[in-house]
Amino acid sequence: MADSFDVIVLGSGPGGYVAAIRAAQLGLTVAIVERENLGGICLNWGCIPTKALLRSAEVFHQMQHAKAYGLAADNVRADLAAVVARSRGVAKQLNQGVTHLMKKNKIKVYMGSGALKGPGTLEVTNEKGSEMLSAKAIIVATGARARDLPFAKADGNRVWTYRHAMTPKELPTKLLVIGSGAIGIEFASFYNDMGSKVTVVEMMDRIVPVEDADVSAFLEKALTKQGMTILTGSGVESLDVGATGVKARIKSKNGKIVEDTYSHVIVAVGIVANTENIGLETLGVTTDRGIIAIDDYGRTSANGIWAIGDVTPGPWLAHKASHEGVIVAEAIAAELGNKDVHPHPMDRNNIPGCTYCHPQIASVGLTEAKAKEAGYTVRVGTFPLIGNGKAIALGEAEGFVKTVFDAQTGELLGAHMIGVEVTELIQGFVVGKTLETTEAELMHTVFPHPTVSEAMHESVLAAYGRALHI
Repeated sequence: MADSFDVIVLGSGPGGYVAAIRAAQLGLTVAIVERENLGGICLNWGCIPTKALLRSAEVFHQMQHAKAYGLAADNVRADLAAVVARSRGVAKQLNQGVTHLMKKNKIKVYMGSGALKGPGTLEVTNEKGSEMLSAKAIIVATGARARDLPFAKADGNRVWTYRHAMTPKELPTKLLVIGSGAIGIEFASFYNDMGSKVTVVEMMDRIVPVEDADVSAFLEKALTKQGMTILTGSGVESLDVGATGVKARIKSKNGKIVEDTYSHVIVAVGIVANTENIGLETLGVTTDRGIIAIDDYGRTSANGIWAIGDVTPGPWLAHKASHEGVIVAEAIAAELGNKDVHPHPMDRNNIPGCTYCHPQIASVGLTEAKAKEAGYTVRVGTFPLIGNGKAIALGEAEGFVKTVFDAQTGELLGAHMIGVEVTELIQGFVVGKTLETTEAELMHTVFPHPTVSEAMHESVLAAYGRALHI
């Protein structure tokens, strides 16, 4: 007889395990199915271990520039194996933390591959065989994987995906990064700081193309100054992989083909949802190019089947998946009769984005260009970190904060930041947008001194001609 639950979650990434915990908190019986590692890609092979790598690179960079702080650090060197070992240790610690959370919340864990077999029915298969589970609601949270280029299949030797790039056997001497989204730029930044000669190729006319144009332009100048080669409006035509390197043919924006040889290549051209072979077609779940169609609460086209995270429309970010997990768990609880929960729909305009390169990038809401395209008359304020005392004291005065307001209502439409620890600062603007703040509330807010956050205040003042320190 099949084990029966209120909710089964297929996938234990930052969306899946959070959905499971929230459902359990609401008194539902919950099972979670995972084929590889609890915590999913983000915790084991994505967000967290990459930040551990980047932290090592940041410390290494600071040690190499100790003289700028009146310090001496001689014969500084990087131990790549130790850097990787630290990153894997961080991932292991968090994986154990998720295991503990499953036990604490009395969530039954099934290790194996899951597939939908019918309404409310899921089969779990592993090396020991298979078993059937049943539930009133099933949440699909199977995540995504790196997209391969047809002519650049990752081999783990010379051509890498993000997983290979996190556990390198050797430091690339000359690295080609294909794609300048968050993953590509973060690895480019890491390996550049570690001493590799890095080239980034981006098909769009600017790097980090989802960000505000001013941020893209500033980042390109910063990375070029650090020694990177940035090729925008360019595409890789072919890769010839050999035993000791990779010959790449790159077509530039003027149509010229340039050939060069690299020791390694990282392919970072997007993701593919893991929606094959999990039985979606069995229940007639609607998908579009592998992405599951959902309503604002995570319902799919099939009764009792819900979906969250990277298998659903973007942005494909861990924190978006986690928030969706809470929404879906509460919506399911409400459908099952819980009158004390009041699920809210996801507002995609209030989802922040963060890129942990050097300098960091963070943003929320509309870019200046998107706001104008949407028909807004805007007021825009920009404040450079060179005018911020704390940033100067830190020796990190590179960057700026930019805010975009509706000129008619004062609504904060978007905020865009590049510089030291802006990935921590952005949440102030996210809270403001969630509370539907206007420029008036932000101007009246007292920001502590000395902090980099004062640049946020100044950018708001600048939008209205009231900046104090420029």
